Formats: sequence, structure tokens, C-alpha cells
Amino acid sequence: MPGTDEAVEIRAALLRLRRTTGLPVAFGGLLHDSRQLRIAELNGAATGALRGLAVCTGNGLGGKSMALSRPCAVTDYAAARHISHEYDAAVAAEGLRSVVAVPVVVRRKVRGLLYGALRHPLVLGDRVLDAAVAAARDVEQALAVRDEVQRLLAEARPQTGDRGPGAWESVREAHGVLRALAPRIADRELREELLAVCGRLASAAGADASRTGAVALAPREVDVLSCVASGATNAVVAERLGLRPETVKAYLRSAMRKLGAHSRGEAVSAARRSGLLP
Repeated sequence: MPGTDEAVEIRAALLRLRRTTGLPVAFGGLLHDSRQLRIAELNGAATGALRGLAVCTGNGLGGKSMALSRPCAVTDYAAARHISHEYDAAVAAEGLRSVVAVPVVVRRKVRGLLYGALRHPLVLGDRVLDAAVAAARDVEQALAVRDEVQRLLAEARPQTGDRGPGAWESVREAHGVLRALAPRIADRELREELLAVCGRLASAAGADASRTGAVALAPREVDVLSCVASGATNAVVAERLGLRPETVKAYLRSAMRKLGAHSRGEAVSAARRSGLLP
């Protein structure tokens, strides 16, 4: 079932769609199961006629878009011959004529729909279609990141108690990826859970931290060291974390100074001894 944070992503995409296309109405939602989507978010609507509307695969313009996994548009919804008309009453109640529907597709699966609409019949050109697709891509990227976080969290949770010698490389890899993904998570609760798991992964290897003394690093310094520990160059670290290479260098220098290290390798080793990295 779609969560509150996912609804936030849809709302942001609808706002962007209206701003970039000039369309007065935008609406959409995410799939509740493999065949049905419910319209949960409206932007610019004059009525509530569309809210809660259940759109099934193959039905109406949105259902056609879902079935084909590609954008679909009509110039006059009520008169369109290439769609079915189960939802004409709701569309008419809102006074919509020209409508575009764009699927949100993650790993070849339709996860949602974004619609944009006019209240008069007008051919929607390439500029409008491209902007609607770009808004859908934003949602796709956000959902893909969330899926990856959930997968890594599921893998990482049991590993927090597994100290077998063969487990450490996968633990370290998961830790680095999770640290890099954390800043991109809009949902505060999920982000905090992600960082808590990162802390458990690190502390699982940090049995000697109490003897070596606590070292306080800024979150971004830990993020950088996590990437460095995987062998990433400064340029790759910058790309992963969305930072400038110069900023990465500054964080790395600061972390090395705090850890009393003179090289990248020494910094990673010291961070592991302090329980900051697994």
C-alpha cells in the first residue's frame, strides 16, 4: 500500500507538472495492487469528483496508459474513440477535456499514474508531454531509491548480529550504500531507521571502540569515509553523495585530522577501530 512519504512524492510531481506545462489541473496516485490505482492527490481541481476514483488496467485513458506502460493523451476525453469510457461522469464533473496520462514505471512495473488536463479541447504538444514524463521520472527515481533502501535494510538487519568472517564484506558494502542513500530519503522515519541500521552495522565491528576512545565525526565525514572504504575515488564519492569533489576533499581532510590519520587507508582503519565503520 502507498505510504505517506510516497504521497508526498506524488504531490511534488503534480505541482511540478502544473508549473512546467501550464496545465491547470493535475492529479494522480499509486497502485494499490497489480491492476488497480486510486486517484489520491489532486492539484488545481475545482471539485472532488476525481478523488478516490479507482482506475483499473485497460479502462479509460489512465488504464490504457497503465496497460501500455507509456504516455497517452486525448484532445477531447468524452469524444475519444480509442479509450473506454467508464470514468466519463467524474471527468465531466471536473469539466476536463484534453487529458494526458503518464505511467510511473519502476523496473518495468507500473507503480502509479500522473495526469494533466485542460478544461477545453486542445492538442497537447511535445513540450507538455515531455514535461509530464519528466515529472513522472522524478517519482520513479524516488520510488527506486526507497525500494533499494528497503532491500538493503532487509539484508542488513540480520547481519548486525552476524560476525562470521565471510559476512564482513557484504556488511561493509551495505553500510556504504545505505550511508550514500540516506540524504536522498525524504521520509524522516525511514531515514532515521536507515541511519540506525548503519550505526548497528558499524558497532557490530567496533568491539574495541571503548578502548580506543570515542571520535566524533560529522555525518557527512562518515558518509565520505564509507565510500572511501569501498575503494571509491573522490570523484566517485562526489557523484554518489551529490557533492563537489572539493567538498569531498574537505570532509576527508577533516575526518583524517580528527582520527589522527595521514592517509585515506589509515583514516578508514581508525574509523573501524572507533566503531564508526564496519
